[in-house]
Amino acid sequence: MLIERVGTFRTLNWVLLPTDMIRTLTCILLLAGAAPAADLFRDDFSGFPPGWLTYPVGQLNGAIQEYHYLPYRGLPLGPWANTIVHLDAWVVGDEDGESYLEQHLMGSMTSQFTNPLFITGDPEWSDYTVSAKVKPLSFADFAGIVFRYHTNRHYYLFALTGGNKARLTVRLPLEKSFRVWEWRDLAVRDFPYEAKRYYELRVENSGPLIRAFIDGKPVAEVNDSEILKGKVGITASVPARFKDFAVSASDATVQQITARIAAREQELAALRAGNPQPRLWKRFTTPGFGAGRNARFGDLDGDGVIDMLIAQNIPRVRGDAFDHISCLTAVNFDGKVLWQSGRPDPRNGLLTNDTPFQIHDLDGDGRNEVVLVRDFKLQVLEGRTGKLLKSVWMPTAPPENRERPYEMETGDSIAFANVSGNKTARDIILKDRYRNFWLVDSGLKPLWRGQGQTGHYPYPVDVDGDGRDEILIGYALWSHDGRQLWSRDKELRDHSDAIAMGNLSPDPKAPFRAYSSGSDEGFLMFDHEGNILKHVRIGHAQSPSIAKYRMDVPGLQYMTVNFWKNPGIVTLFDWDGNMLAQEEPIHSGSVLLPVNWRGDGQEFALLSGNVREGGMIDGQLRRVVMFPDDGHPDLTANVLNVTGDARDEIILCDQERVWIYTQDRPFSGKKIYAPRRNPDYNESNYRLNVSFPEWQPMDGK
Repeated sequence: MLIERVGTFRTLNWVLLPTDMIRTLTCILLLAGAAPAADLFRDDFSGFPPGWLTYPVGQLNGAIQEYHYLPYRGLPLGPWANTIVHLDAWVVGDEDGESYLEQHLMGSMTSQFTNPLFITGDPEWSDYTVSAKVKPLSFADFAGIVFRYHTNRHYYLFALTGGNKARLTVRLPLEKSFRVWEWRDLAVRDFPYEAKRYYELRVENSGPLIRAFIDGKPVAEVNDSEILKGKVGITASVPARFKDFAVSASDATVQQITARIAAREQELAALRAGNPQPRLWKRFTTPGFGAGRNARFGDLDGDGVIDMLIAQNIPRVRGDAFDHISCLTAVNFDGKVLWQSGRPDPRNGLLTNDTPFQIHDLDGDGRNEVVLVRDFKLQVLEGRTGKLLKSVWMPTAPPENRERPYEMETGDSIAFANVSGNKTARDIILKDRYRNFWLVDSGLKPLWRGQGQTGHYPYPVDVDGDGRDEILIGYALWSHDGRQLWSRDKELRDHSDAIAMGNLSPDPKAPFRAYSSGSDEGFLMFDHEGNILKHVRIGHAQSPSIAKYRMDVPGLQYMTVNFWKNPGIVTLFDWDGNMLAQEEPIHSGSVLLPVNWRGDGQEFALLSGNVREGGMIDGQLRRVVMFPDDGHPDLTANVLNVTGDARDEIILCDQERVWIYTQDRPFSGKKIYAPRRNPDYNESNYRLNVSFPEWQPMDGK
């Protein structure tokens, strides 16, 4: 893999360099003028070893990158990105003494309404010429070059398609119909082609002007201003090979690009300098008993200080639906193991789903218990020791379940609600993966059962103000006594990944609304009676959060990230469902947790702990806080106030270590922002994390 400077023969072999160094050197070369006078980028793919560039992780599926950060799965990709990270689409080989990059998946593998993309460059690239040699190995669909790339749902494409056409088109970011791509064709020309040879596809950009060529001959010339700058790359929805990828621009254009990148980096540096920097507070190891994003937090030993409970699990039946908890380890933030139940094994640390365990004061005596499902039983353990206090068998698995490997339910997740009129939320919600849920009281006696398109995790909320919770689950609202008040389950065709209900508007008297990231249904907003007020098909939306991300916009904002089919696209909506911003800051999923980092009322969203692709983003989707390059883990993260000043700490973990970061400076002010969040006893990989504004005086009065 080569980046060359014409005239000085400067060559870097990217494969020999660490990924971080690669990207750093790329920036240095461009900003320092060492980039080629005519070439922005050039690659013949010879720097990659032959074989797959990515591959699956053990027993797990591509969902591992929904809630975990992995820098790559396979080989470092250098300046490239496999932006559809859950597809292992790209392989390298040699043909007639020259290297090629091949998209090798068949249409049946890419038919989840996406196409593999291999992207490089910078969002500020503009007015360039991009070219590649392309050999389609199938006529069933398209293969070509991508330019003016904004996100993996918004870019231009020049491709050979169908065995007889050349197509210049733009992918549009929003869909009108469920799982139907939106394209706007700019030019379609007859062009019969073969599967036996390469064709050079070239596109020239100059402002809105676009010229497309095949083997040096003009095919189309159009003007279009949908996107005027962006990254470049290659794509194919059928097997196809690519060689000799190149991007060039005039000297003046390179200088303009360099200046824009420098201005952007200067602005980011100023924003970051104005925020507290992450400072390591504590760290400890979790040898053998660590896990990925599968921990709960609460005071287990009764000393008034938050502890950590880590669960390992063993997948059964299939990878992410019937896990069984195999080991629980309680540890304090000094790394002292308080107790352990089960046998730890590092093989059992990762998962791609939820697990049914929580820390909560179930009986109201002021001491926390651990409530979990294990061995087909709903169990209650003493928080201080892990000793079993009581248990009951799980419900019989309904015979109509599509998947029914066991006679009894294994449990997918647990949440707590107050449907019995207690002073606190002591009733238990149990659910299976997508169809059934049960309400059980604090004595483990069944109350009622519900059925529907449950989605991943419920949201208990007192909608009518009677002191008892309604249960918002899937696209339905249930009363405290088990009556379904409204449902949109049957008309929405993909499950709700996360849902919440409340008043996000600037009017404190406004009625509640429900908000959902509905997987392939995109973003949805309902009124309190279940009527759909907004439905924006942004792709497979999940992992949302609600917080005060923009100080210049009234009310609270809703942020969500896409994963399946179009990972890494982050979209911000206002309280009324209007889109405020959309970018692709990452190429995988993220927990998108709200972070009260400053204490002044503005919150950030956490991407991950990675020093390059992670950090915290603001309401303009800019990385405004970055983590130090100090060797910390970055597999997964949690956000929690553990030092006591109302601001949040960041807990970064992998299977062997836990590092906790706080701010590098004290808070100054008469009052500090102390938002009201989802309770810690309703933790989940899938919950919609909500942060409602509240303040507290610094003098305690």
